[in-house]
Amino acid sequence: MNTEGIEILLVDDSSADVDLTIHALRDSPLIDRIHVVRDGEQALNFLFCKEPYLERSGRPLPRLILLDLKLPKVDGLSVLRVLKQDCRTRSMPVIVLTSSREDNDLTASYDLGVNSYIQKPVDFDRFRETLRTLGTYWLRVNQAPPRQSLDSRAEQAE
Repeated sequence: MNTEGIEILLVDDSSADVDLTIHALRDSPLIDRIHVVRDGEQALNFLFCKEPYLERSGRPLPRLILLDLKLPKVDGLSVLRVLKQDCRTRSMPVIVLTSSREDNDLTASYDLGVNSYIQKPVDFDRFRETLRTLGTYWLRVNQAPPRQSLDSRAEQAE
């Protein structure tokens, strides 16, 4: 399998969680680039190539999205709703990676089409192992659709 150029999008407003996630994922030789955005509005702008991410137009979408739920501006469930309703992003794997223990969040995430829901472990070693396992499965084992840009997906949808 060709793993060159694998990009993921990490959507999280906690600097500590971002640092831990990047540290854990950097151990993976599968990941070429980790994009980080700090709120739901930035996530949607990044994925749909809106200001300030216009230069992403024509570039492949990330292979995987790690999405926190408790975000400023646009919450994670709203981001998930938009992604799963749009034919251009519907098939992108979205993993909710959150500290939320609320049953409502878990149920709503799956109702909206999340691919996996993971509660962030408090212990760093367990957190790192969780992310390592997640990366192995979603980037190596899982058969993802061919990577396409948002532009090419839009053309196919017409």
